[in-house]
Amino acid sequence: MNDAASNRPIPIIYEDNHLLVVEKPVNVPTQEDESGDPDLLTLLKQDIRKRYNKPGNVFLGLVHRLDRPVGGVIVFAKTSKAASRLSESVRARTFKKHYYAVVHGKPETREARLIDYLWKDAGHNTVHVVSKQKEGAKEAVLDYVWKGQVDGLSLLQIELHTGRPHQIRVQLANIRCPLFGDQKYGARFNKPGQQIALWSAQIAFAHPTTKQWMTFRSSPPHTYPWHLWSREVYV
Repeated sequence: MNDAASNRPIPIIYEDNHLLVVEKPVNVPTQEDESGDPDLLTLLKQDIRKRYNKPGNVFLGLVHRLDRPVGGVIVFAKTSKAASRLSESVRARTFKKHYYAVVHGKPETREARLIDYLWKDAGHNTVHVVSKQKEGAKEAVLDYVWKGQVDGLSLLQIELHTGRPHQIRVQLANIRCPLFGDQKYGARFNKPGQQIALWSAQIAFAHPTTKQWMTFRSSPPHTYPWHLWSREVYV
């Protein structure tokens, strides 16, 4: 299908009666927001209505989200039962999410688990690392593996264990490795207009009805800074 706003293709990676897995384009909101720009959820509903000639409303459940600047693999549920079961797997942390990120500098260790407590300032739409005791603070956990460094930039492979707003961006900035292109959490390292280098590379979960373990992948575009590393790294 095509994103009507920009005519960019939205690749369908997998579809059955219960699931729709697609590759989200960068800079498209996952769901409707205050910008009023076309969002992925609405575009996919419109596409299903057209492809299957469905009258009336189309159900498509939001199971997890990607920040607007982030591209890559994402799954939606086509039935309420699938939405409920997938949402439960996210809460139980049996839903696996892997990302690639290009960051400035190099982390102190080649691999590590980062555990922080994050607090969202809704008024400014920013997230901060805070003490566990702060009211509203939520635990954020991720693992990273350093994959190499080129021209002062490092490629990290990340497994996300919790899904807090802006989590990867904030936790990496907190270890002095802000994301390439991130104006919000790495403004002094990045130039205006640069695209955030964060990509949803793989999701894996048990199918909501068959219970079969399913894995879906998506590789970052062959553009700067992703192309600094060979395509084989992203397999």
